[in-house]
Amino acid sequence: MAGLAFIISIVALVLAYLAYRKSGGAEELKSKVDQLGITTDSLREKLADSLSRLEKAVRGAQAKPSSPEEQEQPK
Repeated sequence: MAGLAFIISIVALVLAYLAYRKSGGAEELKSKVDQLGITTDSLREKLADSLSRLEKAVRGAQAKPSSPEEQEQPK
């Protein structure tokens, strides 16, 4: 029985290898990872721009504290 299980596992391993090669293997996987990195960088930049605009809108709505030089009035 163990021999049959071993033969079935070897056949499954060969089929998995063939499926991996047919799907593109490591080259296609690497290109997809690189493409995902480019997409991630693009989204990161868009998020940073959006947060910057949101910060300006929120801080612009608040009363801006005056600087210490403006608080000192000449006598």
